[in-house]
Amino acid sequence: VPRYLLEMSPGQAYAVVVDTKRSRLYVYRNDKGKPEFVADYYVTHGKAGTDKWREGDKRTPIGVYHVTSAIPGDKLADLYGSGAFPLNYPNEWDKREKRTGHGIWLHGTQSDTYSRPPLASDGCVVLANQDFNALSNYVTPGETPVIISDQIEWLSLDSWRAERAALNKAIESWRRDWESRDTDRYLTHYASSFHSDQQDRGAWANTKRQINASKSWVKVGLNELSMFRSPGSEEMVVVTFKQDYQSNNLTDTLRKRQYWIKEQGQWKIAYEGPAG
Repeated sequence: VPRYLLEMSPGQAYAVVVDTKRSRLYVYRNDKGKPEFVADYYVTHGKAGTDKWREGDKRTPIGVYHVTSAIPGDKLADLYGSGAFPLNYPNEWDKREKRTGHGIWLHGTQSDTYSRPPLASDGCVVLANQDFNALSNYVTPGETPVIISDQIEWLSLDSWRAERAALNKAIESWRRDWESRDTDRYLTHYASSFHSDQQDRGAWANTKRQINASKSWVKVGLNELSMFRSPGSEEMVVVTFKQDYQSNNLTDTLRKRQYWIKEQGQWKIAYEGPAG
């Protein structure tokens, strides 16, 4: 199975994985959390290759993204063919890394062309119109993940299960330590390089100590959990869930996204914030 699809949430019926080296896009069905191959299609990507860093570099980004909307072809210029699925590039990690640019889409091909040659887009992932139309049956805006890789890493089912179990164990330990209100124990789950949208690790720690001082009890529920390993040499997993938080003075529900990395052999949280 692809290493990237560690866990799909119940609402994610399908996932998309792009292998830029092979110019292929693969669709996987969520079979009770296990990815099951459904279909694959030829694609082209950025003229200058992958690993997008700045606006206008004609590269396709590598990472974990989500389809944000669907735009029908009659609302677009002919260049985009049958339609488009915009992606959330730059995602939270791209912004942290100061990557720039916008408008990275999955889309079709202009009407006078069946399919483009390899390395022929300005950064988007482009399919033949008939393939885009077929892909549309599997894509749900706001839910479908799109993992773009240089070359897919494959795992045996046993290795995949072991990686998934290790991440689930780390997440559950973080949840329990949050409920314990032991701030020192809770903070051991955060990487030294941690940064939210507005706070570094030091400021985050101070905020959490102040909050915990006002709590007599805390309950945290995690639902609709997904875990997608980011392609590339860095060990990183993008975790998204619905968080149900209750305490003696606050009840709150929100969708949250975390980026977990390996630090000294242990999974730690490097970013945490609301999921768009």
